[in-house]
Amino acid sequence: MTLRQRAGSVHGPTTAQRLRRAANLLNGSTLAGLAVALAARTRISAGPRGLVIAAGYRWRLPFAHAYTLGNVVLCRSSAEDLLSRPALLGHEERHCSQYAGCMGLPFVPLYLAAAGWSVLRTGNPGTANIFERRAGLAAGGYPLTTERQA
Repeated sequence: MTLRQRAGSVHGPTTAQRLRRAANLLNGSTLAGLAVALAARTRISAGPRGLVIAAGYRWRLPFAHAYTLGNVVLCRSSAEDLLSRPALLGHEERHCSQYAGCMGLPFVPLYLAAAGWSVLRTGNPGTANIFERRAGLAAGGYPLTTERQA
């Protein structure tokens, strides 16, 4: 059984997913993701819904278990482990759509600004970060509130 079949995506990506994949290829964010994946010596495989999974990411930053660059989901675990966590994969897939909506790499400084704002407000980079909130805080492993907010 292939990774795609285990992920429940035996059928190809939807039209919206194909458009997101094309947008992220054209805006260069997926190519940047592939470059980082290759430089970090990850295991690259086709994922569900037009995603690319780069497993075995070992660089120190970012600290997250998984993060995205374009349509590439870089994760510290194996591809099988990521596919067994559909909430986290869905969270990362929403970030892929955010790259497309931000026209690619401009997402990175926008995300970092939102993370900084969130740290100032809550002490956590995700809780008040608009991008993380829209991707799903719980699915991404972020607290819904912090002591600072209470």
